[in-house]
Formats: sequence, C-alpha cells, structure tokens
Amino acid sequence: MSTSSSLTAPSAGRRPRTDTALGLAFILPAAIGLIAFYIWPLLRGLYLSVTEYNLLTPEVFTGTANYERMFRDAIFWNAVKVTVQYVVINIGIQTILALAIAVLMQRLTQSTLVRSIVLTPYLVSNVVVAMLWLWILDNTLGITNELIEALTGESVNFLSSTLAIPTIALINVWRHVGYTALLIFAGLQAIPGTVYEAGKVDGASEWTMFWRITVPLLRPILALVLIMTMIGSFQVFDTVSVTTQGGPVNATRVLQFYIYDMAFGRFQFGYASAMAVGLLVVLALITALQYRLTRAGQTDLD
Repeated sequence: MSTSSSLTAPSAGRRPRTDTALGLAFILPAAIGLIAFYIWPLLRGLYLSVTEYNLLTPEVFTGTANYERMFRDAIFWNAVKVTVQYVVINIGIQTILALAIAVLMQRLTQSTLVRSIVLTPYLVSNVVVAMLWLWILDNTLGITNELIEALTGESVNFLSSTLAIPTIALINVWRHVGYTALLIFAGLQAIPGTVYEAGKVDGASEWTMFWRITVPLLRPILALVLIMTMIGSFQVFDTVSVTTQGGPVNATRVLQFYIYDMAFGRFQFGYASAMAVGLLVVLALITALQYRLTRAGQTDLD
C-alpha cells in the first residue's frame, strides 16, 4: 500500500505542473501583432492628434487646435454627410439581401457548392472588384452602358455626382452580401426545427413564422452583422480611391479618403490623426448603442 502511494504522490517540494508557459507561448505571436499593429498605432495616433506633424520635422504640441479645426472644416462635415449616405445605402440593401439569400439557402438548398458560389465575390480583393465594376460601368465603353444605349439611345454616367455614392455602395454590396448571408445562414442553422414544427401545428403561414420566429431568434446574429457592416462601411476607402478619387468635386470624398488625403497627400499627419480619433469615438459610441438597443448579448432560445 505504501509502495503504490509513493509512486502516485508528487515528490515533496516539487510544484505541480501547469500549462501556463505553453499557453503564453501560443499567445505571444498574436500579442506581438496586437501591440505592433493595433495598440502602438492607436497610442501614436492619439499623441499625433494633439500635435502639428508633417513627417519631415519634429512634432509640435498644439493642444486641441486640430480638433477645433475639425469642427470648423466644411469639407470634413461634407465627408461625414457623404459617408453617412453611403453607410445607409450599403447597410440597408446588404442586410435585406443577405437575409433573403440566407433564408432561401436554408429552405431550398444547403449545398456546399451553392455556399461557395455565394461567397465567391468576397474572395476577390476590393481593388480588383472596383476595377472590374469601373470597366463594366464605364460611360463610353462599359457593357452596362452598351445595353442601356441599345435600349434607350442614351448612356448613363454611373459615377456622376448624384449617382456615384449609390453606385459605390452597390458595388460593395455585391462583394460583401455573400459573406453576410453566410453569417446569417449560420444563425439560422442554430434555430431548432421543432420551433417551426410547432408553428405549423398552430397554423402559422411561412410569412408569419418568418416575422414571429425567424427574425426574433436571429436577433443576436443580426446585431453582430449590423455592428460589423457598420464599422466596415464607415471605413470604406479602396473602392472610392480606385473609381472616383473622391470626385466629382467632393461628391464621394468619404471620411476615410479625406483622412488619407490629409495624411499622405498633404502631409498634415496631426490633423489627419485628429479626424481618425474622431471617427474612432463615433464608431465606439455607435457600436455600444447598437449592442444595447439590439440586446446582442441575449437570446430568445433559452
């Protein structure tokens, strides 16, 4: 008895083995990336926002001067208006289409091939997508205008001052709607089939079950989708840069493009950092408000 006890009991004075060192080793690469590419740039941007800095000379502390300039800048407020217009169009259309596609996949087919096809546009880079649609919608040589001109005798300038933002929003809807639909589809998979069976027993129609069962039970997923698309929409840049360069005039000068232009076009890094901090604060407030209003942390499945 004493012999078996001595074999299993830990030796005196030795600490029990833990996986702390192994866990830290796995976390270390991600932690280095987080600090190098997120935390340090954030802290650096916060500091530069209260300075005047042009990359060639040392920073000069200016206090709140950049923020005061931001509130007086008419182009900044126009960029905010243009960005909000883009966000409303992009999120509204993308969410509705993604929900419809997800429900159709759930009800009609759950084929992996169909899911792959739906996701294909998302796998193409934003720059390539923008160049592709720039060619398709070209005012003189684009295939879309060739068809429109054959039917009506006139061409349409899709990147004019009035149509540019809706066009850019629809281009990004085309690219991202498949990914958003798959997120919603994953949420639909988590809804028990017994809930729908109970609805059919009660005589509920498909439309009634969609509004009374599907949408309420999808609330956490829809909240996640709205938060992600909201943040991504406010950060739109590459599509604008490739297609319109912020024009005509300032019709498509979204906030992210204006920040880029100030920083790398005019070397006003202090003012660009102040606008970036302002965008960060706005996105944080919107995210917190969305999370609270949609009760994203709660589910009706319990």
